[in-house]
Formats: sequence, C-alpha cells, structure tokens
Amino acid sequence: MEKEKQFKYAVSAAGRINLIGEHIDYCGGKVMPAALSLRNTVYIRPNGSDRINLAWTDLPARISLEIGRLNDYRKVKYADYPAGVAYVWQQAGHKLIGCDILQDCAVPFGSGLSSSAAIEVSTMVALATVAGETPDLRQIALLSQKAENEYCGVNCGIMDQFASAMGKKDHAILLDCKTLDYEYIPLDLGDYELVIANCNKPHALVESKYNERRAEVERALELLQQVYPSIGCLADLTPDLFERAKHVLSGKILDRATHVVYECARVAEAAEALKAGNIGRLAQLINASHDSLSKLYEVTGREPDALAYAARTQEGCIASRMIGAGFGGCTISLVEKGRTDAFRENVGRAYREAVGYDASFYDTSIEDGVSITKLS
Repeated sequence: MEKEKQFKYAVSAAGRINLIGEHIDYCGGKVMPAALSLRNTVYIRPNGSDRINLAWTDLPARISLEIGRLNDYRKVKYADYPAGVAYVWQQAGHKLIGCDILQDCAVPFGSGLSSSAAIEVSTMVALATVAGETPDLRQIALLSQKAENEYCGVNCGIMDQFASAMGKKDHAILLDCKTLDYEYIPLDLGDYELVIANCNKPHALVESKYNERRAEVERALELLQQVYPSIGCLADLTPDLFERAKHVLSGKILDRATHVVYECARVAEAAEALKAGNIGRLAQLINASHDSLSKLYEVTGREPDALAYAARTQEGCIASRMIGAGFGGCTISLVEKGRTDAFRENVGRAYREAVGYDASFYDTSIEDGVSITKLS
C-alpha cells in the first residue's frame, strides 16, 4: 500500500502454532509452540499530539485514544486490544508518545493461530520503538498477556504471547509455563512438513467453554492437593503420582485432569523425539494429543474432529491434531513432502462432504516472532 510509505516503522509479530501441549499452559505445563509467517504488522509514526490514532487495513473504523485516559476504552470494539497494551505498557512505567497506527493482520481471526497475541505483541513493540525504547521481548510477552487478562478480560495463559514475541526461525520453543524457562529446539521434520488447515467454523462458544475447563482443572487441583499438599499445579504430577491419587476425582473432573497430566508427559517425550529425529514417535504423540482433547477434554467438536481424522486417512499423513482453544479453529498435520497438494485436495473434499462447507489451507513457515523495520 502506498500509504505505508508515510510511516516511520513497520513492526510485525507472529501468529503461532503449538506442536503439542494443548490446554496445559494454564496448568503450569510445558508447551511447544512455534512462530508463523502469518503476522500482524503495525505501521506507526509519531504525530506530536497526546493521542494514539488507530486505523485498520481491513476495517472502516477510525478510533482515537487519549493517552491520559487509556483505562476508558475497555468496551470499545476494535480498540480494546491496542488500548489495553498501551495502558499496561504505560502502567509498567514506560513512555508513550502520540502516534498514528495502521494495523494490518494476516493471521486469520478465530483460527486458533492467535491473532490476538500477534496484535498485542506487535502493538506494544511498536509503541516502545516509536518512543525510542528498545523493548525486552520477554517483558513484552508478559505485559501483553496481562493486557489480555486484565484489560480485555480473556483468561489466557502465557504461551501465545511468548511464542509471538520470542519465536525463532525454524525452531520450536519448549516453554515451561510455570517458570518461563525455555529452550529452542530445531524444528527439523525430516521427510515431512507441517500443513495447517482451518475448519472455518465460527467458534463463539470458545470463551465460555474455555473458562469452564479452567474451573474444572482448578477443582481437580484442589482435590488432588488433599493427597499431595505440596503441588502447586497439575503439571507437578507425573502420571505415576496421578494414578495413585486419582481416586479422589470422578466424572468430568477426572477426565480433564487425566488429559492435563498425560499431555504434560507427551510434551516431554515429544521434545526428546524431535531432538532425536524420531518423527514417527512425534507423530504418535501428536495423534494421542488430539484423541485426548476429543475424548477427555472435550474441546474439539465435530469440525476439528472431521478435519483431523480425515487427514489421518490420507496417504503420506502420519499425524493430525487440533490446535488452540478448540470448538473450531485449525489443525496441524505432518505430511510427507511431495504429497501436500494431494493431501489438501483430498482432505478438503472429505471435510466438505462431512460438514457441508470448505476448509482453508495456509502456506506458511516457521519464522522469528518479532520484526522491526525502519521505513523513514
């Protein structure tokens, strides 16, 4: 766009996939995300005023935020996320200057690829950059999560913002969500590549079901602490310890806790498999993750199940699972190189026959989380 040339900086932050480790980040578990080439880009310039003026490439809205009253925009459609990160950044003691911002998001909304984290991280980095500050990306991740939790009212874990800010090209991040210790693991899949598919189901139920699941695992933790008072989160339990104590749980609470404990174990094993180049074992773990999300955690739904299980029937596909909050969104699949075109065509046809509408497939790669480009 010609207008982009008028801005001083272009700051982008990535959407993300999560190779394995779903619905355990808020239980203190380890996850394995990676940053995508699908990104939100913020074009920014100083304007010499006391306002942050917001515009979007794909929306007609134009909103002006007064820097002295950033707490007042919590319920303003489209403005809440940019206003939230600006407010949290300001409250953390950082300088804000008046600026014009143009948001350009290539991360599909509602896809489970975390467009919200990409918007939060890129906006906060842009606000820091235009004010002359070199941001600490780890702090950016934490403050972006705080903005989503406390300003926007979404009770998310740290994984999305951390991956968006700290992602590294051609690497996954093994992230301990309790301690924020992390390790980069080369994402070398050998003869296979990742294919991302979107089931294209609007997932309006996600937030209520997400909060319901959080309440269920918090209840499970309370009950298990009667047996193991020293544990601080479900991720503290090995499968062996869990099996000795699970008699205090029943019904859905037992199912939810079982998913969390065994998913944490799958992540640890998947990290070792990836390091060893054992892609066959990694595939088994990815499949087991989806099956657990479907049967025990019950967050997949008809469409993600249809997409994942259709994928697994295709020649050359060795793994497929839902990623993200669920009830819609995306799957990732491990597909043999050279078979991806046929995979997309065949899975697309099977999915359309199963649910009545089309899936979308994205061409993407694993990239750095944040990029800052000076334009003028």
